[in-house]
Amino acid sequence: MPSSPWRRRRTTDSPRPAGRRWAGRLRRGGSLARQALMVRVGRRSAETGRAATATRAEVLHVGADPVRAITIPAPGVPMDATVAEIDPASASIPLLPGERTMSRRASFALVNACTLSSLALGLLAIFLAMDGQVQLAAACLVACVVFDGLDGALARKLGVASPFGAQMDSLADMCSFGLATPVVVYASLAGDVPPAAAAIATALVAGCAAIRLARFNVSPKDGRFFCGVPTTMTAAVLALMVLIGLPLPGMVQLAGVTLLAFAMVSSFPYAKLARLMKLPPWLWLLPIVGALIDPRMTFVLIVATYLVSGPVLWMRAKRA
Repeated sequence: MPSSPWRRRRTTDSPRPAGRRWAGRLRRGGSLARQALMVRVGRRSAETGRAATATRAEVLHVGADPVRAITIPAPGVPMDATVAEIDPASASIPLLPGERTMSRRASFALVNACTLSSLALGLLAIFLAMDGQVQLAAACLVACVVFDGLDGALARKLGVASPFGAQMDSLADMCSFGLATPVVVYASLAGDVPPAAAAIATALVAGCAAIRLARFNVSPKDGRFFCGVPTTMTAAVLALMVLIGLPLPGMVQLAGVTLLAFAMVSSFPYAKLARLMKLPPWLWLLPIVGALIDPRMTFVLIVATYLVSGPVLWMRAKRA
């Protein structure tokens, strides 16, 4: 028994080290809750006298000083926050890279106006389809396709292509071709096929269009072939199908809509328009002559030939 029973024991098996040593460990290690929340109270700034509290990705603006990015390392690393000086001009990403002259800004605005026009025409097509004017809605979709091709061509020609424009074009395509087109197709098939079957087929078009656009954004670009049928081409085919009124039964048209939906997300290579233009001239005489005889069936044969060309090219590449 110790000589002084009320005196604190300082042996090594004590669960609570005494005095300043214990307080120092608490200050260095911090509580479990503070480590779990990854929150650290910064030291008082010598210039402003304010206490800064930051999480892992928080950025503090201290007076008129440059932006100070305060980061906190992972658990197990000393909890000293790293303060990095960042230029405020580089904190925001410009929508138009490069020189910001009035002519380039006007060109950038023109390109984005074409993209917004495609989006507005897609919205108008939905309103017209809900009002029962299906063919006029299909004509709006054809105009959407024209504006969608125009904005990309203008962006490349005027030298104002940017990541912002690419993302905006993708979002507009989803609204015009992934949403407006299924609505117009559903309105055109509602009287010929069961509504549930039409809803399932058009929902497949919307879902596959979203997958196709997302895959296109993250995939490397090929100058010769598309990986799957492009969303724009699918929308053009469906819009023309409604506009010209194919002489086919409703279930056959529904099967064609479903086939186009799955062709968008397939891995078959489909030739781009620039590659198709290099075909022998005599091949172009066939669709011209067919259009003079029966334009509707010629349209069906052209679309079917293009859809079959993907699996054929894929099989030839696999054999080679």
